[in-house]
Amino acid sequence: MQSDNYVVHVLDDEEAVRKSLAFLLVTAGFAVRVHDSATGFLDAAPAIGRACLVTDLKMPDMSGLELLEKLNARGLRVPSIMITGHGDVPMAVAAMKAGAVDFIEKPFKDEVLIDAVRRAARRLDPATNDNDLLALRTRFECLSEREQQVLAAVVAGLPNKTIAYDLAISPRTVEVHRANIMSKMQARSLAELVRMTIALGLGDKRN
Repeated sequence: MQSDNYVVHVLDDEEAVRKSLAFLLVTAGFAVRVHDSATGFLDAAPAIGRACLVTDLKMPDMSGLELLEKLNARGLRVPSIMITGHGDVPMAVAAMKAGAVDFIEKPFKDEVLIDAVRRAARRLDPATNDNDLLALRTRFECLSEREQQVLAAVVAGLPNKTIAYDLAISPRTVEVHRANIMSKMQARSLAELVRMTIALGLGDKRN
């Protein structure tokens, strides 16, 4: 999908951050618009057309999570990337259930955000999105039953020691399963693994 088919909207209450993110994305070839408040973006959202959103999680007028929930309530589905300096698994799950395509923790490499925006843009094409989901399901089905159990526990935010106790295995074995899961699912980060499980409709359910 060509980046001139859609606009990437950058939302952050800090001017320096807005300019930095906009410069990065424009340099990467994206069409970009910036917004300084969640309320302002929400008001403009009905008229933005084909678009993706890069938003900070914590803002003074409205959190990024609240913004996504309000967009959903109005029937406005905008593929979004959530950026935060203080993330955890439950927060990432909540963001992705609200429609975030990715959940990125600061600091991050430029390529991480650029790749996330490209993934978000793929959501604008239903056929491509269906193909992505089929590929995810194929990867998930390659996991063993035990790996699926560990995956569910990881996405629920449980630490290795708790997972080990619940499944009656050693913490080291949990670490091995986690590494195998990341490899088989082709996930480069925990946030990406969470995104995949949400897309598969697994959420934070545990076996």
